[in-house]
Amino acid sequence: MADPIRPKRSFPLIVRTHRTSLQEFAMADLAFVIATIAGFALVALVAKGVTKL
Repeated sequence: MADPIRPKRSFPLIVRTHRTSLQEFAMADLAFVIATIAGFALVALVAKGVTKL
């Protein structure tokens, strides 16, 4: 017997979660640090170039 008030569930009650490993977090942290250092180095190069103008 179908209940007209409640719609049929389209998602299962149990949702599988994807667990990331500690190595993936470490690689993401390393990539963030490298990108941050590269960004600051680029800003320093631009500032050095502007002061020569």
